[in-house]
This record gives sequence, C-alpha cells and structure tokens, in this order.
Amino acid sequence: MRTRALAVRIIRQFLRDKRTMALLFLAPLLVLTLMHFVFNGQTVKPDVGVAGIPSAVTAKVDPETARIVDYPDRKEAEEDLRDGKLDAVISIENGKPAILLEGTDPSMAKAVQLLLQKTLQADMLTVQPQISYLYGDEDLSSFDSFGPVLIGFFSFFFVFLLAGVSFLRERTTGTLERLLATPIRRSEVVAGYLLGFGLFTLAQATLIAWFSIRVLGIYMAGSVWLVLLINLLLTLTALTLGTLLSSYAGTEFQIIQFIPLVIVPQVFFSGLFNLEAMNPWLQKLSYVMPLYYGADAMRDIMLRGKGLAGIQVDIYVLLGFSVLFALLNVAALKKQRTI
Repeated sequence: MRTRALAVRIIRQFLRDKRTMALLFLAPLLVLTLMHFVFNGQTVKPDVGVAGIPSAVTAKVDPETARIVDYPDRKEAEEDLRDGKLDAVISIENGKPAILLEGTDPSMAKAVQLLLQKTLQADMLTVQPQISYLYGDEDLSSFDSFGPVLIGFFSFFFVFLLAGVSFLRERTTGTLERLLATPIRRSEVVAGYLLGFGLFTLAQATLIAWFSIRVLGIYMAGSVWLVLLINLLLTLTALTLGTLLSSYAGTEFQIIQFIPLVIVPQVFFSGLFNLEAMNPWLQKLSYVMPLYYGADAMRDIMLRGKGLAGIQVDIYVLLGFSVLFALLNVAALKKQRTI
C-alpha cells in the first residue's frame, strides 16, 4: 500500500508539471525530427571553379558529384574562393594543372581531389597537379576544422547552465526578492548580475581558448585576442539567455529542460554539420542561432586568419543578441516587482 501510494504521488506530480511532461514526450520528437531533416537533406557537392580548362574536359564531370563554374580568369575565381563561394579552383599554369583548395574543410578537400582523380585524370592529369591551399595545409585535421566550433559551443553551453542555475538560486533563496524590495531599478539589478557572473564567464572563456590553442594545439592562423573577444561575446549571450530563461523556471531541473530546446538545435547549425546538406528552408533557421555567428567568427579567425574587419558582422549580431536578452531580462523582472 505504501509503495502504491508513493507511486501515485509521483505520477500526480508529473501530471501537474506540464513542462516535465513536454520534455519527456515532445522534446525527443523535436530533436529526432530536426536530426531527420539535417541528415536526410541534400547531397553536399563541392563547388569547383575552373579557369582555362577546355569545356570538353569539364563536361565529363558528373553534375551529381560536383558543381563546375567556368571563369574567364583565375583571379576572379580566387576572389569567389576567398568569399566562400567555391571549394577549389582549377587552372593551367605553365602547361600543368594547378589546384587551389579552400582548405578549411579537410573532407571537402579530399572530395575535390578524389573527383579530379576519377573524372579528369585521363584527359589532363597525366602529370602530377600542383596542389596548394588558400587556408590551412594538407596536415589540417578534422579536429582542427571543428575545433573553433567546439570552443564556442562549450563556452556557450556551460555558461548557459551556470547563469541559469545561479540566477534561479538567487530567486528561490529569496535573495532577489529582498533585493527588489529596495529602491534599486530593474536595469541595475540585471547589470549587476551580469557584471558579477561575467567575471567568471570571462575567466572560463579565456581558459577554454588558451587550453585549446596552447595545450591541444588546434590550428591557429589569426589573433588570439580576437578569439578571446568572440568567446567573450558568446558567453555574454549565453549569460543573458540563461538568466532570462531561469526567470521562467521553478527548479534547477527545469533549467536542464531547456537544453534540448535551446542548446541542442544550435549544435546542428553551429558548423559541426555542413549547412549545405540541409534543406534550404531549414538553413534559414541558422540566422536566429547565436552559436552560428560565434562559430562562424571563430572559424574565420582560427582557420582563415581574418582580422576584425572580416568578423564585424558576427560581432554586431552577437552584441545585438546580448542587448535583446538583457532587455528581456529587465522586462521579466516585472513579475517580481512593479516599479
């Protein structure tokens, strides 16, 4: 009887907690559906620019395996390669084939070389082609390619948890309620918490970036200071988002419930998976994912060696997310006290 009574109490508790019920039944379906669209999307084909290659040769390339773009000269093709529109450029230099690979994605570089080996060798690659890399080199590993994304992800994820749980504890222990009983303004409360938590998030972001670059030896072509800047902006976004969502959680377990709904979808759009493999309509969801912009900037810095000018759009977007979430935090405090 006691066992049954305890089981009934737990069942009723779950039935009353609608958020837990949604996490238990709907969240797995959401994640599985997202994975279905991500992994069963379009076939990723390398975009190859050709300059000075006979059309009879390029016509032998199967359109299902690669997209060939013909350019009047090599310079124009290289500009598109730098802009990320191409994966490789093939031209003729001194009577020999020359291949310039974009280089930041080792799997794509190998796919391009395999394509040339299979389809063009009989016509023009009887001599060993000259292979060069716009970014990186032939020793660039998959971990080097994914490393910048992982640095941003772990910084974002752990700061989100830290902020959510810590701010929730401030509410549940009555600290926030006593604070709001004073004449302090809501904006000052949010700014104070962000500054306090921000000190530790800055230390964490610095530690993760330093350990990844100096100890693990992840490929680094740009400025370490820019890596720290982007990592800081990512953690600031995670901090403001974590404190915002904690306003709608009653327990620490409910903070965890936000992970499959907030963190997991961002993983799919962060760059760990090729966005070109997704359906076009699904790719547009990346524009509302803060981690997408942080990972894009980190890859530009660490793999492509870009400076401040090359990542300024990502910086502005991350700042915009942080400001938006901070303002929503101020509005969320209205349910604690009306000023």
